[in-house]
Amino acid sequence: MALKGTLKDFGIAEILQLIGQQAKSGVLHLESRDDVIHIAMADGSVVRAESAGRKAREKLGMLLVRADLIDRAQLDHALDLQKRTLRRLGDILVELGHVTVAQLREMTALQTTETVYKLFQWKSGTYAFEPGDVEWDPETVTPVRAESVLMEGFRQVDEWPLVRKRISSPEMTFERLRVPEPERARTGSFDRDVDAAFDALGEGPGRGDAVESGQADLALGRGERRAFELAVPGRTVERIVDLSRLGEFETSKALQNLVNLGYLRVVPPARSRGGAVGAYARDLRHRTRTWLVRGATTGAIAVALAGLALWVDQRGVAAGDGGGVIALRDNVAPRYLARYQLARLRGALEVFRVEKGRYPERLGELVEAGLVSPRDLRRPWSQPYHYRRRTGGGFVLLPPVE
Repeated sequence: MALKGTLKDFGIAEILQLIGQQAKSGVLHLESRDDVIHIAMADGSVVRAESAGRKAREKLGMLLVRADLIDRAQLDHALDLQKRTLRRLGDILVELGHVTVAQLREMTALQTTETVYKLFQWKSGTYAFEPGDVEWDPETVTPVRAESVLMEGFRQVDEWPLVRKRISSPEMTFERLRVPEPERARTGSFDRDVDAAFDALGEGPGRGDAVESGQADLALGRGERRAFELAVPGRTVERIVDLSRLGEFETSKALQNLVNLGYLRVVPPARSRGGAVGAYARDLRHRTRTWLVRGATTGAIAVALAGLALWVDQRGVAAGDGGGVIALRDNVAPRYLARYQLARLRGALEVFRVEKGRYPERLGELVEAGLVSPRDLRRPWSQPYHYRRRTGGGFVLLPPVE
């Protein structure tokens, strides 16, 4: 399968979806102005991701040091052995007894997913898929389905701006307001637990105080409990991310939930002496500003186009002389807004296919499976999207004609 082009014509979501659907093996090479990333895929699943621009702190050895799984002396010794034997660093660390196979598998998966999710922020670049067998170690590597990558990537794109509003600096710390009850066996409905979690995520800073203790405790997942254990007074967000082994987004999301639920209170970072900040802080703030600027720009354009579409829809476009006015309709704005929604629906359809072994007969089955909400089936239109499952496989998904 020859696959080559630019990300403006064919986005990362479409590329991964195509490779995943066809269960292909090979290496996907992606290049932007600032980085080059190579993603190894086996039978449509991601097994490895390498970044040419990866910083020293993002390499496997330093990830293990930052997570307190090994110390710097142990890493230096293992790196020395690696130079002399040309063996993989992970194998050496396991053989020396510094980490377990399970810990190595966990950190390798974290390094891979953190690299892949960066791609969803790329706006331009080139790609080329090189088909062929790839070597990977099933003992230390957990394959990640392309469909899972797509759904998680879209989720992070959607939720990062909201998380950044609350967890705005890697230097901020937290004060514990109350301690959650010990985790116990769940006897209630899973749906009620999920509803409790969403109800707890209010906008106001005091929203968590209004949540009853029992309900709030049910809303806490393992990620939140792990983040709470690590959020000791004086420990920064950056350090909590390192120790949690959940990834930057999942840790920040868990901390946001804990703040909203009233378990933690944010302590803004003190000004650094001499105004100096770490390289990580500068990078994170730069990314935050970029997200906010992009979000604000996109939002302003979307609002303007939506307003224009509404005005045109109500009044039409006047053409001709005063005696004969022809009303024309223009759906440009809704179609612009629907592009992203179509991508999300396609991703949900692929997840449904993987889980059920078939595409749904109707879009309503996606709602019943909990993959989308009823509103997603028609947003931003008044009529639902046109969907048809093909007899020989595949599907047709188009916006309504209005």
